Amino acid sequence: MAEIIKSRIREGSPHPRGANWDEKGTNFSLFSANATKVEVCIFEASGERELERIELPEHTDQIWHGYLPEIGPGTPYGYRVHGAYEPKAGQRFNPNKLVLDPYAFAHLGELTWNPALFGYQMESGDDLTFDERDSAPFMPKCTVVDPNFDWTGERARKRLRVDHTIIYEMHVRGFTKLHPAVPEDLRGTYAGLATKEVIDYIKSLGVTSIELLPIHTFIDESHLVEKGLANYWGYNTIGFFAPDPGYAASKPESLREFKEMVARLHEGGLEVILDVVYNHTAEGNERGPTLSFRGIDNASYYRLQEDKRYYINDTGTGNTVNLSHPRVIQMVTDSLRYWVETMNVDGFRFDLGTILAREPNGFDNQSGFLKACSQDPVLGTVKLIAEPWDCGPGGYQVGAFPPGWAEWNDKFRDTVRDFWRGEAPASALTPRLCASGDIFNHQGRRPWACVNFITAHDGFTLNDLGHLLSDSSDLRGGGIGGLLDLVGSALGEGNSEQAEEVVVGGLDCDVGLNQRLPLPDERSQLVGCEVETVEVGEAVLSLNLIDPELDLSECVVLIFLQIRQRNLEDSALQCIVCVLQTGGSVDKSLADTAK
Repeated sequence: MAEIIKSRIREGSPHPRGANWDEKGTNFSLFSANATKVEVCIFEASGERELERIELPEHTDQIWHGYLPEIGPGTPYGYRVHGAYEPKAGQRFNPNKLVLDPYAFAHLGELTWNPALFGYQMESGDDLTFDERDSAPFMPKCTVVDPNFDWTGERARKRLRVDHTIIYEMHVRGFTKLHPAVPEDLRGTYAGLATKEVIDYIKSLGVTSIELLPIHTFIDESHLVEKGLANYWGYNTIGFFAPDPGYAASKPESLREFKEMVARLHEGGLEVILDVVYNHTAEGNERGPTLSFRGIDNASYYRLQEDKRYYINDTGTGNTVNLSHPRVIQMVTDSLRYWVETMNVDGFRFDLGTILAREPNGFDNQSGFLKACSQDPVLGTVKLIAEPWDCGPGGYQVGAFPPGWAEWNDKFRDTVRDFWRGEAPASALTPRLCASGDIFNHQGRRPWACVNFITAHDGFTLNDLGHLLSDSSDLRGGGIGGLLDLVGSALGEGNSEQAEEVVVGGLDCDVGLNQRLPLPDERSQLVGCEVETVEVGEAVLSLNLIDPELDLSECVVLIFLQIRQRNLEDSALQCIVCVLQTGGSVDKSLADTAK
């Protein structure tokens, strides 16, 4: 047991939240409306041994805070939060569990799955029981950071207009893991993505912005670890302010390495957009582990059912973040501003964005969170892109977000696929090529509010989709069975079992092609597309057709004909997105021509 020390702790300040170093010491500040006591635990440099357990002395407006002199950057820490353990009342405090700071700016170490991580006696399966084992030996730790970084040259950077944006969706690890121009020790890392050869290649595609699949600190689910697998995609966040150290070439320097990557991408003329997951956390349902929010203030951070023992599950992951609580709204908006102001990113794509606007009575485009974003002078300068659906009641909300937001438009995806296979006429395609005004043209929203795509990281990749929608004999059996045959073909004979794991489990492998698909005339430079070899098919190329001189219907048809007429090699691991925007109203003659 660590020694409990009170002598050198000072009052400190409730603001700002988190562990903030001022070059003389560190101020610790943690929100919990229902706790009775909060202790900050200081660990040795390796994070293995707890050195001190210090009670935060002050409690101001539900914020627990204290100041520790001489505590500086690199110091590992965590919290133990005291309070009632009454699951039926929504309270799950357990000071035997070390919990991560929701505002931690960096993390040290990895999670080791163990029954001690659970607030209840996990072996019993009964979440009403109370577990007294210490979870600290199995937990990663938060670390105090030095926020200073030289952004020389960044302040002169201008924001790119949304209607001039061409987005390339990618995965930090997958994009460079096998890249021959990236040094082996940097492959799959922030530093690897920042290499000149990678940036030059991305720029050569004609894109303006990269959208990184989740890089907030996340954990691998226990059921994956038991099978020797890992969570490749990262939609399992446990820290909204820290870049995941698993993507860093030097884990102790993950924060600085991420900033270096952003600076190099900006120098190369590329914007950085983050795919963010504020709708749920990695703690799962009532039988999940106590890692952070659950042990700090379960009833505040999560939406609970009428029987407060259980969680509302609008995300399909076991829990839903409570964006109706003012302190939770503050945490999310603080996180967004931090990534803009301190990390210099250029925008966000919000996973399951409907949840962010969900109030107890359902979706509300005047929700507290959306209002907070709309009035925020910092967030008003960056791109806010919603995935406008979730699996909760009334979850499909395409076109319903307020002015200032862009949205993924799956109506475009569905219509284009139908048109491709001859099941939709040109008249159905026309409004989709014209920014879907029937859906988005209200409240002064501009055409750029509609972000069109054909495929993304969810579902089939474009090359697979082409096979599924065609009469290709390669699809033996059709449907999922045919897709497994397709992947097995790509992997080689006798690999159907591995093919199933690729489709279902997302195993890392390198099967794919690089093939240029140019149009046959002078337009090819503008609307040609490239299918990129990647590790698991996460790269997505966005094409922006905004030249008012072009007949957009003709351009899209030409692209599809080229893709369909080419004899593409079998591959399950490519994907491509088209962002087709007109940049203005469409001439009536174009609509008539399309019909």
